[in-house]
Amino acid sequence: MYEPPHFRIEDRAEMLALIRAHPLGILVSGGEAGLMANPIPFLVQENADGSVSLRAHLARPNPQWRALAEAPEALVVFQGHDHYITPSWYASKREHGKVVPTWNYMLVQVRGQAIVKDDPAFVMDQISALTAQEEGVRPQPWAVTDAPEPFIAAQMRGIVGLEIPIREITGKYKLSQNRPGADLEGVVSGLAGERDPAGPAMATTIRQRGGKHAP
Repeated sequence: MYEPPHFRIEDRAEMLALIRAHPLGILVSGGEAGLMANPIPFLVQENADGSVSLRAHLARPNPQWRALAEAPEALVVFQGHDHYITPSWYASKREHGKVVPTWNYMLVQVRGQAIVKDDPAFVMDQISALTAQEEGVRPQPWAVTDAPEPFIAAQMRGIVGLEIPIREITGKYKLSQNRPGADLEGVVSGLAGERDPAGPAMATTIRQRGGKHAP
């Protein structure tokens, strides 16, 4: 991933937080059939020895898990908030007009060697933990144990577990940090006024990060 210094994120905890907040990653791998990519919800597993893994499950008919068993190198891409940035929001546009559109976004990439876990105990633990993570904020959270046990057992036979110990994690948050202060203020104000929810969400993110900008 191309990472100019002013967009690079090096705080591991911050990157893991983005994965937890946006757990649907794009799992990319190779093999004899070439590149494969699938959207998969992942769970962050922090281990007692300080290592961190991504855990997931794939549908048994999905050929990617078999490809990973043969060629385990995997890349997982997670995306947070993103939004188009119009040059009309820049103070610089009114000063000299030498501005162009861009796109703000938040990305985290994970690399590692995938381990296929065709193991009912692993799969049950993974789906239970992922469900608890996503349901925990709901007024009446659903749990895996709410469904009949034979039904869940049958469903589990149709999926395969996957674990990816994190070998490398990189982050890039492009949040207009390369723009002067007046331009950044215009971006935040413009985003906050957008009708789609992604605009205000991006504005909030920039504010929370302290509105860092170029000199």
